[in-house]
Amino acid sequence: MKRFITVAGNIGAGKSSLVRRLSHRLRWQPFYEPESNNPYLADFYQDMSAWGFHSQVYFLAHRLRVYRELSDCPDSVILDRSLYEDAEIFARNLYQRGFIQRRDHETYEALYLSLLSFLPTPDLVVYLRASVDTLAERIRQRARDYERAIDMDYLAQLNQAYEEWVSNFSVCPVLIVPADNLDFVSQPRHMDLILTKVQEKLSGKDEVVFLPDEFSGG
Repeated sequence: MKRFITVAGNIGAGKSSLVRRLSHRLRWQPFYEPESNNPYLADFYQDMSAWGFHSQVYFLAHRLRVYRELSDCPDSVILDRSLYEDAEIFARNLYQRGFIQRRDHETYEALYLSLLSFLPTPDLVVYLRASVDTLAERIRQRARDYERAIDMDYLAQLNQAYEEWVSNFSVCPVLIVPADNLDFVSQPRHMDLILTKVQEKLSGKDEVVFLPDEFSGG
């Protein structure tokens, strides 16, 4: 049976790294977010009011193409960030902060709701929860030029939006992973635990939320 997982989380949370490792372990097809291909992104971080709407429409258009590809894929798939996050976290946060005007947001929201009516629903959302300090350090380590202008207050706003979103999300089960307290890149037992929890969730077992003390030690 074909399954569909999406990995959610703020900028720098480790989504792409987890998608890569989960797809390898499960032998599923990964689909990644093309951040570096967004022609508006560098301008957006310099001036969110001028480029917020343009950047979000670009991501929406790309996300539609990706959903078409994963729908046509015969194998189980893992998606790096979902359409839900684009609209219900990033675009909504920009609108609430005054960086996207009302009429532009209403146009965007209408497109988003239309897409929801025919796009596939994930079987599981894996949410990487990370503090602003962790996000900032990981953003610094990957050294993308266009991310140097990211403000820490912006990351904090997105974190708050993610917490509100995940607490009200009911489309499918959610697995919460505390990204501050694990290193699934270099600690095999952490990756093993994530994989086990993912498989438990997909098998229909009760919701499991990772606790920080599960990752104490090396």
